[in-house]
Amino acid sequence: MIEIHEVTKKFQDKKKFITALKHVSFSVMEGQVVGLLGENGAGKTTLLRTMATLLTPTEGAITVAGYDTIKNANEVKKRIGVLFGGETGLYDRLTARENLEYFAALYGLSKHETKVRIDDLSRMFGMRDYLNRKVGGFSKGMRQKVAIARTLIHNPEIILFDEPTTGLDITSSNVFRQLVHQLKREGKTIIFSSHIMEEVTLLCDSVAMMHKGELVYHGNLESLYQSEGSRDLNYIFMSKLVRGNEHYAS
Repeated sequence: MIEIHEVTKKFQDKKKFITALKHVSFSVMEGQVVGLLGENGAGKTTLLRTMATLLTPTEGAITVAGYDTIKNANEVKKRIGVLFGGETGLYDRLTARENLEYFAALYGLSKHETKVRIDDLSRMFGMRDYLNRKVGGFSKGMRQKVAIARTLIHNPEIILFDEPTTGLDITSSNVFRQLVHQLKREGKTIIFSSHIMEEVTLLCDSVAMMHKGELVYHGNLESLYQSEGSRDLNYIFMSKLVRGNEHYAS
């Protein structure tokens, strides 16, 4: 479970402060898949980084699997897998396999566990043909597949994805969607940001919509459709941005 309580995050830019998050509060139950929606600059990545212990809230608190992200950051890191858009975290001079082995070792996996996980993930993402090639020569889509595998190498219980299908072709995007369904069946908790409304509709139980650092909606998708009288998530999203959080309901 993830609990976000009155989280505000401010950054200093020269002599002024920029508020990226404004008193954001919501919770994510174990086993849920939540879509994080918002235009560029809405605060989605800042919120995900704060959940992942990479940023410290200016105000408020976050607990992940019962652990405070500031006081118990190491415990949180053991339980989450994180992938941020444009940041694969891979080493170009290493092969795909060596990258995955390196990150597996950081999480304390045995050699046998590592081999099994790499075999499973390479089969799932169709990486066998280039598993032993250096990452430096990979296409964007190939790098993204390895990065997703890196995120999952330690079999985390909570997974944070920021624009996970960026750079993937249609086939690979479908593989990712199948993966999310599988992870959900395994009871994993997943939060991912996306601009692809179809992806959110297909994969998510609920959504959290953000606008200018504020939460304008968090709740079940079916309840949202019923309250808005529409199943067009793109239309609903734009309508919520226009109205702001005065109509917020969770």
